[in-house]
Amino acid sequence: MSTERYNQHILFSARPQGEIEPANFDLIDVPMPSLNTGEVLVEVHYLAVEPAMKGWMEARADYMAPLQIGDVMRGQGAGIVLQSQNPKFPTGTMVSGPLGWRRYLATDGRSIPLRAIPPSASLPAALNVLGITGLTAYFGMLDIGKPQMGSTVLVSGAGGATGSIAGQLARISGARVIGVAGGREKCDWLISDLGFDAAIDYKSENTAQRVLELCPDGLDVYFDNVGGDILDVALNNLAERARVVLCGGISRYNVSGPIAGPVNYFNLVYRRARMEGFIVLDYAERFPEAIEALLQHLDSGELRHRETILQGFEQLPQALINLFSGGNIGKQLVAVNT
Repeated sequence: MSTERYNQHILFSARPQGEIEPANFDLIDVPMPSLNTGEVLVEVHYLAVEPAMKGWMEARADYMAPLQIGDVMRGQGAGIVLQSQNPKFPTGTMVSGPLGWRRYLATDGRSIPLRAIPPSASLPAALNVLGITGLTAYFGMLDIGKPQMGSTVLVSGAGGATGSIAGQLARISGARVIGVAGGREKCDWLISDLGFDAAIDYKSENTAQRVLELCPDGLDVYFDNVGGDILDVALNNLAERARVVLCGGISRYNVSGPIAGPVNYFNLVYRRARMEGFIVLDYAERFPEAIEALLQHLDSGELRHRETILQGFEQLPQALINLFSGGNIGKQLVAVNT
């Protein structure tokens, strides 16, 4: 860790035309912030990247204000309070929140909301299990998916951040869990480390055939992070009264032009099933409940996590690009002040 303190921001400089490129961002030097009464100085140690960022950059995500050209790139981060004029966050407090792509920032904890990280948790865990990732998995799987003891749950994008946690929450609920992921390493991790009952490598296996083999009585819950062909496979294999949770659709994020919907959606009618999308921000009032439950699972060892970490603040654009090629296992983070 460098002891030299200098501040930098990464700005959003151009809307992507198709895939995200490094040219969509500008790295700039800025002065170190000075503190006003009631503020704290936060040194950012880790920043997270999310697939949803592409929608913000393209001004397509209507649940959140779009990014404007010249804005500091939006993103969740975790760090340590270096100086404090706020008794809620004494010097040395680990904090997380929407810190944005910057090395240092000053905030009163409200204009840029801060949350103290529990002492038993690590900074990476605060952006993974205890962050937006874990909250999304918690409410999507438990509130909408409602896995039961003995039910069969299929999770796509299971080797990623949200899918890996969602699958574990289903396992903790007593369900039989199958994950779909790209590559043998991810599939082995799901089974050996996370306790999934089976995993399907969509890169080397026939996904539709494997779902039929592994789920002969159909799917009670399908947690979708991908969309596209795997969504059709799941819809074709629903059990009676199944729940389909629409969390993400990374297969469509780099597609230009009209995007086809599911071919066999009418199977929802035949199976008396339900398909529902959600935005985790709708559950904001219940975040403390979810964080407490997730922390208990984390402390007990029932819930495990993994991060893929790139070193260096300037690696943030590349980390975001990597998400769309499946280069990460678990949560994709960047270690900032290295």
